[in-house]
Amino acid sequence: RQMSRTLETLEFDNKALRRLPLDAIEDNYVRSVSNACFSRVRPTPLSNPRLVSYSKSALKLIDISEEEVVSEDFVQYMTGNKLMSGSEPASHCYCGHQFGTFAGQLGDGAVIYLGEVVTSCGDRWEIQLKGAGRTPYSREADGRKVLRSSVREFLCSEAMHGLGGATTRAATCVISDDKVVRDMFYKGEPTLEYCSVISRLAPTFLRFGSFEIFKTVDPMTGRRGPSVGRNDILLSLIEYTIETFFPEIHNQMNISNVEKYKMFYKQVVNKTAQMVAFWQTIGFCHGVLNTDNMSIIGLTLDYGPFGFMDRFDWDHVCNTSDEGGRYSYAKQPEICKWNLFKFAEALQPI
Repeated sequence: RQMSRTLETLEFDNKALRRLPLDAIEDNYVRSVSNACFSRVRPTPLSNPRLVSYSKSALKLIDISEEEVVSEDFVQYMTGNKLMSGSEPASHCYCGHQFGTFAGQLGDGAVIYLGEVVTSCGDRWEIQLKGAGRTPYSREADGRKVLRSSVREFLCSEAMHGLGGATTRAATCVISDDKVVRDMFYKGEPTLEYCSVISRLAPTFLRFGSFEIFKTVDPMTGRRGPSVGRNDILLSLIEYTIETFFPEIHNQMNISNVEKYKMFYKQVVNKTAQMVAFWQTIGFCHGVLNTDNMSIIGLTLDYGPFGFMDRFDWDHVCNTSDEGGRYSYAKQPEICKWNLFKFAEALQPI
């Protein structure tokens, strides 16, 4: 039976941080992070945060009622200005193939994992803040998001759920008085925009790129994963993933590890196929189907330059920076298949 809780009384069980290796360096500066899946960080405070919108149904997933939304500290927790008891903020290290080319280390450049909440029903939800400040993976960026991009992700996450698609969820959208410089149309006309933060929920935000941190030197780019050769960490990552998110495979008796990993891969293929098939039925274009934006549990992940077609166009491209049309509506299924090949390559050592 579901109970209502406050943000102060959520039950955190941060299994990912217990089971997967953490960055030995705790200082928050941009760097290559070797032999680790997460780096500990702290959110950077924002001035005068105010609630823009919230999703009642998303908050209910973690036992939070509407009464809690009006509490004095609600927006302070939902921007990272205050940390909930049991929260262990961190950012995730991953790599990715972007527009068909291996990009090396990417990681959560503007996203901070707050921890994993176990609900009164026994469900596990990872809570993230997007736009909560710089991390070791921010590269040249400032770790902030602005209101227009936050609103887009908030609305589309909840719209995708409402339409029946598997997706990460958005619980809150908060704006502040702080501003950052952005060039909205990439025309050399930068302006100041208000910083904003959304809170996101999913059973996990692990992605294909999480498994690419072990990649050997790429012959095209000369880049490699920051944890190349660490098959012990790869084994820990896949065992954690199967045990936590694919228990029906974990509980199989009398099968070899290799057979277990093959079953896991087949499940990821099936979940990915179902996800992209649903996109095609509703005219949704993701826009940036890189391997770092592909969920290992088949969720629509990272709403950047997405688009819904107003009228049918087989070759519709929603991302203005996708000049070659790699991620057009027509190509989404084959690109997901290509990404699955890259995921298979990442698993090949085991």
